[in-house]
Amino acid sequence: MNPWLILALAGLLEIVWAASMKASDGFTKIGPSVLTGVAAFLSFWLLGLAMKSLPLGTAYAVWVGIGALGAAVLGIAMFGEAATPLRLAGIALIAAGIACLKLAQSSFSGSWPQFISE
Repeated sequence: MNPWLILALAGLLEIVWAASMKASDGFTKIGPSVLTGVAAFLSFWLLGLAMKSLPLGTAYAVWVGIGALGAAVLGIAMFGEAATPLRLAGIALIAAGIACLKLAQSSFSGSWPQFISE
């Protein structure tokens, strides 16, 4: 499977666990609390799969960026958080950063240096 698709799914699950954590009201509501744990586990697992083929820095930054972007948009759309011009500019910069990392991806074998893997 395409590592970028796996990474995108991991990022989407990061948004799910962040939103469900908010909805759990400090882990006092069982349904959202369970969803937080399941989505977090799957998000980390998919991130690990994507890192088999993508550089660490790129994969992690894109994963965090997708989560931050999605959580910010969800916060505005569902939780009534402020949509100030500066906040919207920050969201746009995160999206631009994700696009730049994807475009700038160098060829990477996905294997650790020899001295680490021995």
